[in-house]
Amino acid sequence: MPELDLFAEANRQLTICNACRYCEGFCPTFRAVEIRRSFTKDDVRYFANLCHDCRACYDACMFTSPHEFAINFPKIMSEVRVESYEHWSWPRFLGRSFSNTGRGIILGLLATLAVYVLGWLMIPADKLFARHLGPGAFYEVVPYAAMVIPAILSVVYGAAIWLQGSIRFWSRTDSPLLRKPSGLAPALRALQDALTLRYLGGGGPGCAYPEEKPSSVRRVFHSFVFWGFLLDFSSTTLAFVYEDFRHILPPYPLLSAPVLFGALGGVGLIVGVAGLLWMKAVSDRRLASPRAYSMDYAFLIFLGLAALTGMLTLLLRNTAALGPLLIVHLGAVAALFITAPYGKFVHVIYRSFALIRYQIEAEGSGPPGGH
Repeated sequence: MPELDLFAEANRQLTICNACRYCEGFCPTFRAVEIRRSFTKDDVRYFANLCHDCRACYDACMFTSPHEFAINFPKIMSEVRVESYEHWSWPRFLGRSFSNTGRGIILGLLATLAVYVLGWLMIPADKLFARHLGPGAFYEVVPYAAMVIPAILSVVYGAAIWLQGSIRFWSRTDSPLLRKPSGLAPALRALQDALTLRYLGGGGPGCAYPEEKPSSVRRVFHSFVFWGFLLDFSSTTLAFVYEDFRHILPPYPLLSAPVLFGALGGVGLIVGVAGLLWMKAVSDRRLASPRAYSMDYAFLIFLGLAALTGMLTLLLRNTAALGPLLIVHLGAVAALFITAPYGKFVHVIYRSFALIRYQIEAEGSGPPGGH
């Protein structure tokens, strides 16, 4: 859908929803809509990132097709969300990966291929296929610098892209409610909402996803992914502390904090990714942008492969399979890192800022009205 048509259609549907207000109790998106009488493009982008795609509004709406209004709020928000990711991204030619998922997949596969080729060419076969035991076993296969430096560069680059996107998101905000002093309270409430995945509740009974019947299954799988990722991040941080401050080289004992956190996180990611992939496969395709579906699949597959290969590396680290598995795992991680600034991972950034903005506006706008 061309940009003009996309925002014109979004404005049409938002105007009808703002007049109806039947769905105001389902999620914060409709509350944010209600305090406005007109909607700029940046307003619509804000609404789209505030929307958690629970789809409760679609099942409650009396104006969906075949009604002449043909309201499909989840789909129009999905389409605007993808456009907003590309709009706030940089550089522009890489940002187009959001609307052209094939480009992002190729970018990830090229990163994986580069790791594989370098691994097979630069690591002698007697090291790659040997059994390595004891402290520093991983570095007998891949040197410390070869593991850490590319990872740091990827994280710093991704953080820079997310930072400039966040600045652009916030600088385009034009609401009198945001000009009032608010302190840390809205940010803390937004953090609580994000950590508890509050708005995946569909107004209480759960998301109408993947079927019309409300369910908390999506919230459960999202929690597995969310907390699994945080546990793996904690594991990596602890491993850094162990190695660089306590001077204890990996691999670490099975009952050590880095391994326990990493194992729990890996299992959580595998379960959560598998569940979300299943839900996407059986969900109603009419309620989301095709670009969003393909982007979600790409992100979940890269994330799932990184978790799965990491768990296999952990389980088989005392065997001769360590070298090949470590290369495969690093390739999967490279694909995840290189595509992170231009894939679904960015929704964590923009949704968090949208929640903060919502909390500030809600604090200044007073209690919501009823119907």
